[in-house]
Amino acid sequence: MISLDVKKKYSIASIVKNSFSNNENWGKMWRNPNPKKHYDVIIVGGGGHGLGTAYYLAKHHGIKNIAVIEKGWLGSGNTGRNTTIIRSNYLWDESAYLYDHAVKLWENLSEDLNYNMMFSQRGVLNLAHNEHDIKEIKRRVSANRLNGLDTMWLDKNEVKDLVPIMNTDNLRYPVLGAAYQPRGGVARHDAVAWGYAMRADELGVDIIQNCEVKGIKTDNYKVEGVETTKGFIKSSKIGVVASGHTSVLAATAGVRLPLQSRPLQALVSEPIKPVINTVVMSNAVHAYVSQSDKGELVIGAGTDGYNSFTQRGGYDVIEETVRAIVELYPIFGKMKMLRQWGGIVDICPDASPIISKCDVEGLYFNCGWGTGGFKATPGSANVFAHTIAKDEPHKINAPFALSRFSDGRLIDEHGAAAVAH
Repeated sequence: MISLDVKKKYSIASIVKNSFSNNENWGKMWRNPNPKKHYDVIIVGGGGHGLGTAYYLAKHHGIKNIAVIEKGWLGSGNTGRNTTIIRSNYLWDESAYLYDHAVKLWENLSEDLNYNMMFSQRGVLNLAHNEHDIKEIKRRVSANRLNGLDTMWLDKNEVKDLVPIMNTDNLRYPVLGAAYQPRGGVARHDAVAWGYAMRADELGVDIIQNCEVKGIKTDNYKVEGVETTKGFIKSSKIGVVASGHTSVLAATAGVRLPLQSRPLQALVSEPIKPVINTVVMSNAVHAYVSQSDKGELVIGAGTDGYNSFTQRGGYDVIEETVRAIVELYPIFGKMKMLRQWGGIVDICPDASPIISKCDVEGLYFNCGWGTGGFKATPGSANVFAHTIAKDEPHKINAPFALSRFSDGRLIDEHGAAAVAH
């Protein structure tokens, strides 16, 4: 196992020292091992949730014989294809506990991993455009405050003071107010994957890239291992964190998940000087925006109207999103978009995730996050690691069991998801 002294290499002294060699003498961030024939736990999916799960399994539960298997490179799925927004202002108690557990971990994650997550608590606005929005958002603000969350209602003038470039009146959907969570913000998505990967690797976790899991092998409702492009790998516990492809893998084990997979698109503009210092979200016009540290506008849209496993999405969604952004912020009308991409989101009927064991012994699923996966990364990984290690849910993720779709205990978060599903 790699020495934990590696954790000290990201210091001011090491940065200065390596600057004199054009940064060419840094060591490898993690190993690139060949898979072993057997692991105590296999995590399928090398995004933030999967890598974080492996890290917490090793750190908190003492399980070291772990493999994270990723069909591409680390973070090549939704972890590297999102708009990096972090918040916990969800409506229902169960969701608020889960997402605020994540926010609390976000607040100390850079220190925990000794790797800069670039977590910026610049606040998140959720705009209200009509009377229905006002009632629903104020209801959510009240529910949040009962759960101890730092959410508040801002009237139109307070929104304008916070975001002076916003057009609040002369548009189809005038801005009437907003919910505001100061502790919300953004983080660097690549850093999340890299930080968890480094520390998991130091704890002995094998990170196996460019290795696609083709199927999950079971016998008499008990997992035996996974078939991969690098051969069969045995394990008595398998955690599947494969975002949009989770339902495909579940089917190979005879498990049917209530998921739909759709593209979710985002765009990035040319860089400009700082003009917006918070995150602004609008469900009514299906557009949200923040500004990156490089000055780019990071713009998110709603999901496409069809099921698909592409990472592109339709042009009609881009057109509607850009139209809404220009209407809300006329100052952006002459800007150029640099690039567009899509992620594959897996959506549950109640717009809440599944973090659960199932009827197949040793098989666990972390999926169904819809548009809310990135913000939950550390909290999701933390409770999923507990579920796998103890073979029982953590009290925070117990309500998000797969069984809720048969017993009717749904957690309907369509309104709090901030974009229409």
